[in-house]
Amino acid sequence: MDALLFLAHRIPFPPNKGDKIRSFHLLRHLGRRYRVFLGTFVDDPADAQHVDAVQALCAEAFVARIQPGASRIRSLSGLLNGEPLTLPYFRDQALDAWVDRVVAREAVSTAFVFSSAMAQYVTGRPQLRTVVDFVDVDSAKWDEYSTRRGWPLSALYRREGRRLLDYERRVCRSADAAIFVTEEEAELFRRRAPECAERLAVIGNGVDAEHFSPRLELPSPYAAGEKAIVFTGAMDYWPNADAAAWFAREVLPLVRREQPAARFYVVGMNPGAAVQALGRDGATVVTGRVADVRPYVRHARVAVVPLRVARGIQNKVLEAMAMGKPVVVTPACAASLEAVPGREIAVASDATAFARAVLELIDGARSAEMGTAARARVLASYSWDASLAGLDRLLDRIAGRPERRVPVRDSAAA
Repeated sequence: MDALLFLAHRIPFPPNKGDKIRSFHLLRHLGRRYRVFLGTFVDDPADAQHVDAVQALCAEAFVARIQPGASRIRSLSGLLNGEPLTLPYFRDQALDAWVDRVVAREAVSTAFVFSSAMAQYVTGRPQLRTVVDFVDVDSAKWDEYSTRRGWPLSALYRREGRRLLDYERRVCRSADAAIFVTEEEAELFRRRAPECAERLAVIGNGVDAEHFSPRLELPSPYAAGEKAIVFTGAMDYWPNADAAAWFAREVLPLVRREQPAARFYVVGMNPGAAVQALGRDGATVVTGRVADVRPYVRHARVAVVPLRVARGIQNKVLEAMAMGKPVVVTPACAASLEAVPGREIAVASDATAFARAVLELIDGARSAEMGTAARARVLASYSWDASLAGLDRLLDRIAGRPERRVPVRDSAAA
């Protein structure tokens, strides 16, 4: 088996948040064809216990530690040298030296880079054929942040968007291929970097429909009689925190006027003070980190994903759909989904419409019908094996190998 260098900005295990879900499935898939040498970071102390598990997926792994406070201070050096602040945040001399050693010792010729920030570790190594997984257009995300925050953060985020776009364009020009999670994200980057158009490809996300199955017997975490509405996600990610606050303050009171038994559960790790404060009125429950989100999704009446800033496909949407739940999302979430609004998913653009959609689905036959249709859509359109077969073809092409047929396993039985 050939050697492959895999670089990821966050340890791809456990697959319990959006980027780690994608990187985990990519890593596991590539491990079937290559001897994978993984360079990555642990930025959450809770993930340190999983280093052995991720090393078992690789021929070798180098796991550097990030101290978020110190890294944020170090990232400010970008203000002095014109870099995006993201780059010094993820810069580590020991990891860079490890890449040098591995590339030389193992005669590595192919690198897979997960997130543009990790491309700094392959810069200046022309012997590497490189695929960069941008996932989303991060520079556009910073641009959106700047419109929703006050000064001085708005100015800082606007600068980061500009600098990061310049860097993304340089990375793409030097890579053999660049991939995005949806055609919408790829098209956005084509418009922002037209010189890179020929290098772009789309490798979509999937969902493990056996792991997220409505048939699973899981104990309910909810009190008898309450009608649970669930939102899952890492709550130290600003768009998730913003979404939780917006729903709790603007939508939930409208729902509870007609359904006093409705209760909003915010399920996800690392909630900050602002998110924790949502639970003071008793109508919202903030769980913090949980061992398994599936019981919360399985026994909820409705899943909501009220993101006002969203890029690409949200794994939390696919997981809830796979579990046969009716899901209400914002247009920003729906834009990249291959799902029929009104039949397979509900879409609402403001608080009143969002509350109305939740109320329509919190009880009755329509809820079951949408949940059944949602799972059918996941089974038809969101298989990891089918999506990642495209990555195999891409890697064969840039390596100059003849295309080979990769069997797709049917692991998503209904």
